Amino acid sequence: MPRIPLGDYVASAIDWLVLNVPWLFDGLSTAIAALVNGLTSALTGPPSGVWIAVLTVGALLARGWGFALYTALAFVLVVSLGLWEETMQTLSVVLLAAALAAVVAIPLGILSARSRSVSVVVRPVLDFMQTTPVFVYLIPAVFFFGVGVVPGVVATTVFALAPGVRLTELGIRGVDPEMVEAAHAFGARPGQILREVQLPMALPSIMAGINQVIMLALSMVVVAGLTGAAGLGSIVVRAVTQLDVASGFEGGLAVVLLAIYLDRLTSALAEQDRPGLLTRLRRPMGGAGPAAAAPASGSDGQVAQETPAQPDLVAQR
Repeated sequence: MPRIPLGDYVASAIDWLVLNVPWLFDGLSTAIAALVNGLTSALTGPPSGVWIAVLTVGALLARGWGFALYTALAFVLVVSLGLWEETMQTLSVVLLAAALAAVVAIPLGILSARSRSVSVVVRPVLDFMQTTPVFVYLIPAVFFFGVGVVPGVVATTVFALAPGVRLTELGIRGVDPEMVEAAHAFGARPGQILREVQLPMALPSIMAGINQVIMLALSMVVVAGLTGAAGLGSIVVRAVTQLDVASGFEGGLAVVLLAIYLDRLTSALAEQDRPGLLTRLRRPMGGAGPAAAAPASGSDGQVAQETPAQPDLVAQR
């Protein structure tokens, strides 16, 4: 059987793109580098104590005192290891890559949920993306953007897309059809149904997808250290190449601490009844106490019949 030179075709296509549309890759590289540098400056500019306090307050509001204590101790340990700047560089790359992936994944998941033909086309592409080894993503990224932080961000974004698309589509498809039919009965337009019914009910699934996007982005950032991206990934790669057990252990520990923080924080946003301080503060405002739950009585001792209010599914047109 004759050999098919598939690799030669791909190489020719990449060479054609690099030669004919260099302005596209240069523009993307400049924009991504500016975003990464700006976010890194914002995270590394203030003293570490300021950001530790901010992150601890965010953990307290999200999950309560236990998670807040973990956050404070974890990031104080990172500072004591001398890895604060590298951790913030890694966090900036993760946040940017996850944001770019979410911007693409959520609309694509919504479109897949609403169109069967789009879902049929997208599903095998997602299967291919999820089964491709992580190092393969670095090859075209380096060809198009050279070495440094930019190919790391691009490869991380592409690698982390798939779970966001899948879980967004799953959440939209899992909305109760009766709720959608009720919204149709009240005269809601498709855009209103999406905004006011489907997205709010699918939010836990969407946030679970965002959680997986962030976790995949963090795992890929370490691999992206091979392209010269700064941060914890470069420390781990350098430790492996130099057989430096101490640096490798410290860099790996910082990655684990950051991963646990991001995982617990984003998973809290997907929970309907999370034990955070914000939930506890909202409970008195809801008025759902025993007195409020008691049915109203008429003068003859009979329970007063109330006319059920119509659900506010549709905004005033």
